[in-house]
Amino acid sequence: MNSPLRIGILAGESSGDILGAGLMQALKRLQPAIEFEGIGGPLMQKQGLQSRHSMERLSVMGLIEPLKRLPELLGIRKDIIEYFSQQPPAVFIGIDSPDFNLPIERRLREKGIRTVHYVSPSVWAWRQKRIAKIAKSIDLLLTLFPFEADFYKQHKVPVSFVGHPLADLITLEPQMQDARAKLGIAQETKILALLPGSRQAEVARMGPVFLATAAILMKAQPDLHFLVPCANQARKQQLQNMLGPEHKAVHLLDGQSRIAMEAADAVILASGTATLEAMLLKKPMLVCYKMASLSYAIISRMLKVPFFSLPNLLAGKLLVEELVQQQVYPEALALKATVLLQQGTEHQILLGEYMQIHLSLRQDANNKAAQAVLALL
Repeated sequence: MNSPLRIGILAGESSGDILGAGLMQALKRLQPAIEFEGIGGPLMQKQGLQSRHSMERLSVMGLIEPLKRLPELLGIRKDIIEYFSQQPPAVFIGIDSPDFNLPIERRLREKGIRTVHYVSPSVWAWRQKRIAKIAKSIDLLLTLFPFEADFYKQHKVPVSFVGHPLADLITLEPQMQDARAKLGIAQETKILALLPGSRQAEVARMGPVFLATAAILMKAQPDLHFLVPCANQARKQQLQNMLGPEHKAVHLLDGQSRIAMEAADAVILASGTATLEAMLLKKPMLVCYKMASLSYAIISRMLKVPFFSLPNLLAGKLLVEELVQQQVYPEALALKATVLLQQGTEHQILLGEYMQIHLSLRQDANNKAAQAVLALL
């Protein structure tokens, strides 16, 4: 019997776990005799990944925060490099987490192992000198967005635009009534979804601001309800500890971020993949970005783009409002949320813009990414 195709694959956070699981499922359809090893979360493990370390240990953000865990992170990276060097896979796929994955990919590629990086590092936005290191580290880059592929083609980096799996998964027309029925919420209820992030540090920074915003809005709109999806039990407990008697209309959910946004009239959320999901769900939104002061001071000086949220980057113009650092405070959020919930004539224009972007990203991404990987082999 032929030996199964061995693939190394590594995701460092929950968004990567989602992408990795979809890619693995598509690869298994195209190549049934296949094995996966590396690091991933519960979704990738459900697809058969043998994870050598907990993905949670890699989920850190910013420039300064990873330094606090540097010995552990370096130890995990060393283990992955040594393991796959001694037992070479047919290909190694690093999913996002470029500061962790690209050095692994470069070392493995130097040893003759094919490497793929899935999700473009934001070199088009900042630290553009990284393009040379990326070119030396990979045999193929898979991008989620068309403007990224255009950038890499200009720099002669092998690239394939595959689209975004969320655009395939989420229906073109929002299903608000169904979402509310699943959550047991009356159809006439006014709902604002609050998504403070999935990491401990994000929730620590955004959670108190978002909940204070809810308290302000409740005084002005007593019938307004708030849905707060929690990434896991640790984040739920973290948010639970922030709740007070003034938060009676705040409902914490176990996961269910998509259904929470789909049920909502508007969304306030931390910048990240969730902004893309909110856009695909056709929701008016306010995007907030707040990180450690030193990290932001460094990053903000390197930025080459005028926006940081995905809807605006994809549109190439300001579609949704962004608040950053000191701008993120409860009174400002409450004022802007009131406008979002009114949904005036601009709302229909916004929905049209959302639809155009949604259609452009519908590419059967999981299958297209799997075909690109197998074509490389």
